Amino acid sequence: MSQDIGQVSQAAMARTAPARSGPAAISSDFQTFLRMLTVQMQNQNPLEPIEASDFAVQLATFSGVEQQVRTNDLLSQLSARMGLSELGTWVGRMALTSAPVFIDETSQRLVPPEVAGADRAELIVSDVHGRELARYAVDPLATEIIFDMPPVSEGGLVPGHYQMTMESYRAGTSLGVNPVLGYARVEEARLDAGQILLVLEGGQIINSDSVIGLRA
Repeated sequence: MSQDIGQVSQAAMARTAPARSGPAAISSDFQTFLRMLTVQMQNQNPLEPIEASDFAVQLATFSGVEQQVRTNDLLSQLSARMGLSELGTWVGRMALTSAPVFIDETSQRLVPPEVAGADRAELIVSDVHGRELARYAVDPLATEIIFDMPPVSEGGLVPGHYQMTMESYRAGTSLGVNPVLGYARVEEARLDAGQILLVLEGGQIINSDSVIGLRA
């Protein structure tokens, strides 16, 4: 009979312990353990009293649960601190992505796609909804494009976010349209549901997974 009561007590602790955490929960569970132990002693069979070793086993079981709860809390705190530390490495860096680029009066460094056999190329500027707004002839073999938006008075676009792509040609035949990568400064980094979100210069928000490269 003593063995059955001990198993019930341990099973009850195993069911209740994971549902709560923290010092207050541990204290509450310890009080519950003492009450269960008292009930167990009061209802033991006088002809078959509970061995002292049985009490020791139950106490060791409770101690193990308590230590596990504390360990989980410490790991959660450590994980949060490591996540915040990683956020700091993003801020101030120039992120290379295919996200819309914030274009203003300053020059923009763009990384075009490599298209084999192209003899002509056009840089396409579209709004964030994909509507084409302007085209500019560019070197089809360039590995980097320094783009300067013409003034509005000369047909340029107002400052804002624009999607950049490039259409390549060979002998007048289109080889397709491919994304152009652009650099943007990371103004802020956030943790959101386990993901790192980056707020770029101009307010654009992207997932860090979409970053192709970084530079100072």
